[in-house]
Amino acid sequence: MVGAGLEPTRIGIAGTGFVARHLALELAHRPDWRLAAVLTRRPRATVAGFPEDLLVDSIEALIERAEILVEGTGDVLRGTELVERALAAGRPVVTYAAELHVTTGSAFAGRGLVSEAEGDQPGSLAALAEEARAMGFEPLVYGNLKGFLDREPSPESMHYWAERQGLSLPMVTAFTDGTKLQVEQCLVGNGLGADIACEELSGPAEEDLARGARILAETAERLGRPITDYLLGRGFPHGVFLVARHREEQRAALRYLKMGDGPFYTLLKPQVLVHLEAFKTLERIRSGKGPLLDNSPCPRLSVAAVAKRRLEPGTRIAQGIGSFDLRGICVRIADRPDHLPIGLCRDLVIRRRVERGEVLRFEDVELPASRALELWQEVRARALAGPAGEAPAWR
Repeated sequence: MVGAGLEPTRIGIAGTGFVARHLALELAHRPDWRLAAVLTRRPRATVAGFPEDLLVDSIEALIERAEILVEGTGDVLRGTELVERALAAGRPVVTYAAELHVTTGSAFAGRGLVSEAEGDQPGSLAALAEEARAMGFEPLVYGNLKGFLDREPSPESMHYWAERQGLSLPMVTAFTDGTKLQVEQCLVGNGLGADIACEELSGPAEEDLARGARILAETAERLGRPITDYLLGRGFPHGVFLVARHREEQRAALRYLKMGDGPFYTLLKPQVLVHLEAFKTLERIRSGKGPLLDNSPCPRLSVAAVAKRRLEPGTRIAQGIGSFDLRGICVRIADRPDHLPIGLCRDLVIRRRVERGEVLRFEDVELPASRALELWQEVRARALAGPAGEAPAWR
């Protein structure tokens, strides 16, 4: 059990962005917790919002000072290195890093304690599913709510919204073009044992939540297994939902409880409070419970890189997620075994012409060697082989 004594539990945060800054502010008001260190790659004098004596520039220093680590850098390659070293040192890791999970996270599942945080949409869905099952519901749809989607936004509009919202340009772009959504629902699918209705998810454009939920539930019924998906509608809250069945004998009671006539019941979490909800997952870890959500040891789904525009040979792409060159879509690994995961798209060079809308393959790019690439190759081989050499069953 982590931090079982009278002293506050020491937290180390990797990253200095929105989540890190506001989590650090809240930690100052929690006597049972203490911010011990913050990992940054920038010169300390340029990092605002954190006590200078808590800033460190190495993973080793972060691990040495903290009992639990929070990964919030948004960088798959660096985050992978941090998680691997932390687990080797016996430190649990709480993540705001769905991109990491769907790229290399399965390599760590079962090797140590690494969990996505409640407050990120996947973690919030996992918590909602946990509550639903405790009440006897059988989930059919694990759903996200998306208010706006533009798969190929202009640089001008993204610069405007990044400045207006106080977020980084890549983050705003990944939200807008749907990459972040696809990553989140991929993690949900792998971690909670759900399939996809189609590549890139179906995402019905439906302003009425009840109607949209029924459409998705009927799709899951036709497939014969739960699905991970989303609804697109401007009036939706910033939240998550699931659609479930319950036993027929509870139907009258659920009707009385304003849950509708069935057979599908929608459970909604209408707000996702990001860093404030992290404490629920931190407490879960401190009390010795298992992870809330990981990508499973043998995933079925991944997020493939898709060209937003024609890419000529020799084109250099510094970063895939949140770029104006690539976006990500959720795919079945077995259907596209050679796809290039968007989480690996860092400092790559295009080898051959790639048309707009085309899914990239490894043979299309020159990709630098990295530990993340090595781990993805291991994950991919295990995913294609399945347990004991057989295709993994949906759970």
